[in-house]
Amino acid sequence: MVKVFEKHNGMLFGNGATFMRQPLVNDPTSSDANVVVIGLPFDMATSGRSGARMGPDAMRRASVNLAWEETRYPWPFTLNDHCTVIDAGDLVFAPGDSEGFTQQVEDAATQLLEQGKSLLSFGGDHFVTLPLLRAHAKRFGKMALVHFDAHTDTYANGSQYDHGTMFYHAPNEGLIDKNSSVQVGIRTNYTQAEHGFKVIDGAESNALSAHTIGEMIKHTVGELPVYLTFDIDALDPAFAPGTGTPVCGGLTTDKALNILRELKGLNIVGMDVVEVAPAYDNSEITALAGATIALEMLHLWTYKHKLGA
Repeated sequence: MVKVFEKHNGMLFGNGATFMRQPLVNDPTSSDANVVVIGLPFDMATSGRSGARMGPDAMRRASVNLAWEETRYPWPFTLNDHCTVIDAGDLVFAPGDSEGFTQQVEDAATQLLEQGKSLLSFGGDHFVTLPLLRAHAKRFGKMALVHFDAHTDTYANGSQYDHGTMFYHAPNEGLIDKNSSVQVGIRTNYTQAEHGFKVIDGAESNALSAHTIGEMIKHTVGELPVYLTFDIDALDPAFAPGTGTPVCGGLTTDKALNILRELKGLNIVGMDVVEVAPAYDNSEITALAGATIALEMLHLWTYKHKLGA
């Protein structure tokens, strides 16, 4: 009998409907998964170009380019030997209902976290991180935020549903500790005195070594549980053109990956990759960058939580 749908990691095209070709599970709460991938195709909070609602699908499809490599360079272990990952698909919500979407994200994430799962979430625009933080804070208490972005997203003058206000609201709601949080790659205007976060701005991020940046992040975070969020516009538009608010002067993909690898040992309890907008992409390089960053996050999680390193 021909096994038409047999998994074959050597095939770099086709069957790219789930992240890294992991199983699609419609009821993730009853699974034995360690990490659940969930798509949040929402972009009604954008201030620039819309289209990030297509980001989860684009990153999943780009991930087939990564699935063939059983042991991911340069990690010394095979992810699937130590971590069970499933893809729960995309959150289903009524388009146009920002309030309903926000509550659904918080409720779904809360339910999964209560079952002992960890989440790797795909935006959507960056607003999705706020309800995710609300859910994670219920389980882990006040967290440190490690945030890669061109923008601080700490603006107080936005609307209730705005992808530039999440990290104004989050510390005010007691979800994150600003004094233990770090933003990497910032290259838009901010006032440090009012802003409160440790910032390694775009120029510093490019000038300093990945090791130095990693040490600065670890020193700032301390022992707090960490929520790791990566807005794809932290990368320079040369490496990630497919995003809604691109800003020149950002990180290379290589630099970002090396910084992430320097975070080995942090107690990462939640992760997301956001703002991939494939309509503006060239040759899927932004989607591939997002998928690769997400895969690095899974290795970081596994290194800490399954290998005990």
